[in-house]
Amino acid sequence: MITAVRHLGPNWYASVMGTSVVGTAGAALPLPVPGLRTACTAVWAAALVLLLTLLAARALHWIHHHDQARAHLLDPATAPFHGCLAMALVSVGGGTLTLGRDWLGGTAAVTLGAVLCTAGTAIALAVAVTVPYLMAVRHRVRPEQATPVWLLPLVAPMVSAAVGPLLVPHLPPGQARETLLFACVGLFGLSLLGTSLMLPLVFARLVTGGPLPLALTPTLFLVLGPLGQSTTAVGMFADTAPSAVPHAAGPAFTLPAVLYGVPVMGFALLWLGLATAHVVRARRQGMGFALTWWAFTFPVGTCVTGAESLARHTGLVAFDGLAVLLYGGLVAAWATAAVRTAGGLLSGRLLAAPRTAPVVLRPATARTTSGAAR
Repeated sequence: MITAVRHLGPNWYASVMGTSVVGTAGAALPLPVPGLRTACTAVWAAALVLLLTLLAARALHWIHHHDQARAHLLDPATAPFHGCLAMALVSVGGGTLTLGRDWLGGTAAVTLGAVLCTAGTAIALAVAVTVPYLMAVRHRVRPEQATPVWLLPLVAPMVSAAVGPLLVPHLPPGQARETLLFACVGLFGLSLLGTSLMLPLVFARLVTGGPLPLALTPTLFLVLGPLGQSTTAVGMFADTAPSAVPHAAGPAFTLPAVLYGVPVMGFALLWLGLATAHVVRARRQGMGFALTWWAFTFPVGTCVTGAESLARHTGLVAFDGLAVLLYGGLVAAWATAAVRTAGGLLSGRLLAAPRTAPVVLRPATARTTSGAAR
């Protein structure tokens, strides 16, 4: 067991995120399907078990393979995935608050949800500072290395911003509720502005450097994360404001939920089309399964919750339909990634040491006396 976790990286937490969002997004769908909430609660419970399992495995990884854990942190391709730990904790914590109460009871669900969200938020803030610092000081990355994975440390606080308002009604009225709500707004701004700085680098690399390597092509879906999650967050602010800041619960919070959410959701759909086209191209060129396929799950799930939020605040059936349509794609993507991941675990391929790329010697170039290559 100890040897098996040597190459277990932080990217595995993406499976927790993708599983959790299937439950939380499904529970808010406008579908009168018998047993839907029970099924969603069971998926949340599976995400909780998976989270606890990965936390134990990663603890063994840090204790017995500290050299590899440090190497992951200093690897510019792996370090951004440390944001997945924060998002896994917060997403499961949010599911505990909305679904877990059905099986755990109100008090236990609120306690566990608060612990998970608090721990996840603390890690999110640490990662949002540490990983960009390492990128600037230790990693020495180049513009052509930019990928959507770079967004992960900066998106993590946005997940806390969207889930944190669920805890507001459980605090005493007054200062406590207002402080938590505005802290969530602060996390929203932190993540939104940070993402706004990083996303142009990713898009510029995509346009000027050509398509991403096949294995990284699914990470284009990660861009949907800050878009859908920020739309969800502003909707949660509007939902929570009346109980937290009654004197400012009107248009100050409700209007942005629509004026911000609708344009951002429009851009999310544009990016969804662009990312899908790239994935279809990569698949035709032989893109095989990798853990990056989990990028098809959580980011799409945030767009589902964003569409659900817009449906609540606009009353438009079109957003209900969009949420249902996106959720269908989310479930299909989750089922595919889960089955392929299970197969990779059973075969041992996903826990094996990464293959070392063969060294290709550059052919010698003859030059003329004038110095021109021929």
